[in-house]
Amino acid sequence: MRNKAPILRIAWGYAILIGLAVIQQLVVYLKIEMNQSYTTLDMVFSIASLGALVLGFVIPVGVSVVAGFVYLVSYFVWLATYADANVLTFSWWLLIPANVAVAAFIKASLVRTARVMERLQELQERNPEIDPDTSLGNKEALADTVMKQSNLARRYSEHYGFSMAMFKIEFLPLVLESLGSVRYAQFLLELSNTIQKQIRYEDYKFFVGRGRFVIICPMTDVEYLPVLTERIKKAMMDLQMIDKKGNELQTVIRSGALVFQKEQFEKYEDIDAVIAALERNTETDLIGEYI
Repeated sequence: MRNKAPILRIAWGYAILIGLAVIQQLVVYLKIEMNQSYTTLDMVFSIASLGALVLGFVIPVGVSVVAGFVYLVSYFVWLATYADANVLTFSWWLLIPANVAVAAFIKASLVRTARVMERLQELQERNPEIDPDTSLGNKEALADTVMKQSNLARRYSEHYGFSMAMFKIEFLPLVLESLGSVRYAQFLLELSNTIQKQIRYEDYKFFVGRGRFVIICPMTDVEYLPVLTERIKKAMMDLQMIDKKGNELQTVIRSGALVFQKEQFEKYEDIDAVIAALERNTETDLIGEYI
């Protein structure tokens, strides 16, 4: 999480709390040193300072403020009329409300941090994720992008359109067996980089599992789409990869594409149907128009 302000607030709160505890202990030791006594009243206020921490965590902040103000006024009246004037007695006037305030501050920071973490988790679940190594989007990212592109294409159908293409690794079980898990992961990374070199900056690329890559190309002429898919497929097949036995892997890639049709807008909401249509088109290297 880049915004570390809530964590810093909690850290400062705990630092102040520890500082208050140290001050209270020093005041107690100073009282004993000066008077060689520690009365029952002193013990009651010491316990009250611990109870103040509990109250600060339990009761709402507004109630803490009111309770602290009432305590300050009441204690000041008692201190001015009946109490013995000494360092420890005077310190309870300020330290107990300070304990309540610091505890309330830490509680508020914890609650705020919890809410921030919940919000981040919610955004993580809602927002598509992009792999930092391959810059590939996942299936959820693909669904989100397809919906945005199809909405734009439907709204501005006379001026805007997009196409999609899938590139599928053929004979995937044999590829997995030949490479092993580590080399296969490296292979996917190299394929991702190869695709990136063949597409434009405004195009999108995704990996939807089982050796299937999907790209989305906004504002791509239908006549240019076969050239584009053939060029990407050839570049992927030309990629050199050494298998576990030291031999060069013979890669077979199949491609298929779809061109957005305004009449089928509702079908683009089902990303599984879109992926299935693309995969069907890879069987014959087809550029289709219908899902």
